[in-house]
Amino acid sequence: MKKIKFLSLLILFAFIVSAASPLSAFAIEQPDTASDAIVLVDTVSGNVLFEKNADTKIYPASTTKIMTVFLAVEAIEMGEVALSDYVTASENCNFDMIEDGSSAGIVPGETMTLESLLYCAMVSSANEACNIIAEYISGSIPAFVEKMNTRARELGCTNTYFNNTHGLPDSSHYTTARDFSIISLEAITHPLFMEICNTPSITIPATNKSDARYLSNTNGLINQNSISYPGYYYEAASGIKTGHTDDAGYCLISTASKNGMTLLAVVMGGRARPKESGADFDNFTDSIALYNWAFENYSYRDILKMTEQVTEIPVKMGSDASSVAVHPQDAVKALLPNDEDIGSYEQKITIYSSEEGKELMAPIEAGEILGEITIERDGVVYGSSQLIASSSVELSYGKYITSQIVSTLKKPLVIIAIIIVVGLLGLYIYVVVRYQMEKKKHMAKVASHGAAALRASKPAAQVPYQAAKRTRAQEEIYPDDDKPDMGYNDIDLSQPTETQAERDYFAEFFGRK
Repeated sequence: MKKIKFLSLLILFAFIVSAASPLSAFAIEQPDTASDAIVLVDTVSGNVLFEKNADTKIYPASTTKIMTVFLAVEAIEMGEVALSDYVTASENCNFDMIEDGSSAGIVPGETMTLESLLYCAMVSSANEACNIIAEYISGSIPAFVEKMNTRARELGCTNTYFNNTHGLPDSSHYTTARDFSIISLEAITHPLFMEICNTPSITIPATNKSDARYLSNTNGLINQNSISYPGYYYEAASGIKTGHTDDAGYCLISTASKNGMTLLAVVMGGRARPKESGADFDNFTDSIALYNWAFENYSYRDILKMTEQVTEIPVKMGSDASSVAVHPQDAVKALLPNDEDIGSYEQKITIYSSEEGKELMAPIEAGEILGEITIERDGVVYGSSQLIASSSVELSYGKYITSQIVSTLKKPLVIIAIIIVVGLLGLYIYVVVRYQMEKKKHMAKVASHGAAALRASKPAAQVPYQAAKRTRAQEEIYPDDDKPDMGYNDIDLSQPTETQAERDYFAEFFGRK
């Protein structure tokens, strides 16, 4: 009984612990692989799904031919050479060769098209074909090898150095699984490259030195009739290239597409494992295991939906709203584990007006691009989208005009002009007020002097001066007793008129007298 009770408690404790464990404890198990260096990458985003010794130095063997043919394809696309060009093999075609190296049997003096040479290099892994291609494109093999290294650096490969065109053993010829995933991701974007490397078999037309050649691809993933590696056909696979030397081990770079996903696998340093009939090759078994693992456990998921209202942005001078909501222009999808918690991803939002140190101003049109959002986690970017306005915001013309006036009044030149105008206006008012005050004083003084002079003068002097100007005709017409009253008797002409006094004062005030 005690044992049963103890067992029940143990089960209950295990259940509680498991329930309290974080979700990461239930993360998908990693694939079981045997090769030395591996990278599995999503071709759309470039994000790595699985890696093993990704930055360890390795020998690439014949996967080197990926770079050789890739550069030839770029030269064709740039118009430097053409597929239909006839190329004659020189004595240098067998440079750096070894007796048991892979070959298409091309001999010096043999002429074939550049297209045929590319198929010889990728389908049958012909070492001499790579030298012929290199010499034709760059003028010499060393010049082409330097071009290989330059292109690798341009792509961002920091641990790669090529010392030949084909990948035969050389201690100075090395790369990493990560670097070769970068090279391969660029190469597969070129349709001509994929057309050549995804060819299971092909017949090369007869030349001046040889009958027609039948070539069978060494990549067992795409060639059901592979002579070298039978039994590894994988329906979802496409390209790219195998490789093998004693130092490099068994290598394979390939792609596979399924469930809307396209993956690229770089598998280096595999071994041949004997079995009852033949051997199992790690480069193929690991590649297939990686693809099956990813297709079963990963899918593209929306980590940002177009309908999601990301944020509200304040809007100045809007007539009907003071802010506008923004949403993603495109959904952001990422290849994620099926049990991944989408809420754990970080959203980095950039609003263009804020970045420029400005306020967002109306009018705003619905659909107008106002910023961008990036989804990332642990330094890995999973996607981004532009942010667009969810609605329109009309401009308030009253607010706009007020703003323009305020803005204008804040300009230094306008402020200076206003100060000058106000100063001149103040000076004018001061002068007018002073003038009026002085005028009153002056008029009062004039009136006082006039009254005193009148009192001191003789009676005759009080006769209006107009009276002295009477004509003789007036004397004859009007006798002394009958003179009409002209209104002069009531005017004190001993004083100057007010208008004359004002003029005299004005001249004196402004310094003209």
